[in-house]
Amino acid sequence: MVLALTLRVAASALRRPRTLHLGDDRNQVAELYLPAGPPPAAGFGVAVVLHGGYWRTQYGKLTCRPLAARLQQLGWAVWNVEYRRVGAGRNGGGGWPETFEDVAHAVDALADLGAADPHGNHGIDAPLDLRSVVVLGHSAGGQLALWAAGRSQLPSGTLGAEPRVRPSAVVALAPVTDMTSAGEAALHLLGGDAATYPERWAGADPTRAAPPDVPTLVVHPQDDQTIPVVRSRTFVERCRAAGADVTLADPPGEGHQHVILPGSRSWAAAESFLEAHRAGVQRPQ
Repeated sequence: MVLALTLRVAASALRRPRTLHLGDDRNQVAELYLPAGPPPAAGFGVAVVLHGGYWRTQYGKLTCRPLAARLQQLGWAVWNVEYRRVGAGRNGGGGWPETFEDVAHAVDALADLGAADPHGNHGIDAPLDLRSVVVLGHSAGGQLALWAAGRSQLPSGTLGAEPRVRPSAVVALAPVTDMTSAGEAALHLLGGDAATYPERWAGADPTRAAPPDVPTLVVHPQDDQTIPVVRSRTFVERCRAAGADVTLADPPGEGHQHVILPGSRSWAAAESFLEAHRAGVQRPQ
């Protein structure tokens, strides 16, 4: 009830977003929220938001609208992405490769927002700073965010490789960092197990993929009953041992959903990281 109320209040406070179509499927869309007021000289930094829900059809971008509201208030242009998910019905059609194609295309589409395109979008009136594109993802969206940020490390010719827009940082919120532990949900997403599809798992599973090569924050509340915090601790330790710039914030007393609620201790950690990162990107060289 508290989460539903928060969603309604936050959504009602938003300036109406613009929905942009990125493909022919109804789920290939993103909501664009632009801050009020004039942009910085280099343009607005962009926060790409990827919702969670174990990649399944019953969850969608609505769950991340509170974050969009807060990020918009902080002066970020927000790109709240929908993608095809696993399951039957109007929200289905996802899995491998469709879910990953949608995420990759949504990030790369930021390079085209200033011009018309075949899907009926006619550009925007505010410049975007593509040096400052931060990908945030919650739960299964955290796995997708880590994958999206690591696309430049994928072998040439593989799904998602050679991105047009390269994120400058990642925030993974109570993420799926070990896809084996996600059980049937991960098997449905990737079409089978790691023995059957080793290349898919090598790129998509954070425990198997190369550590992030951009600044990364993992926020994982200690009392998360959906995804145990120990999985993120193990992931961060592995990345740091490999020399990656990966930090863990694991506040006590909060659970899996708190991390996407502005005003929580978990979200405060994410917000501090984002503001510090933006200040560093905007600092004169």
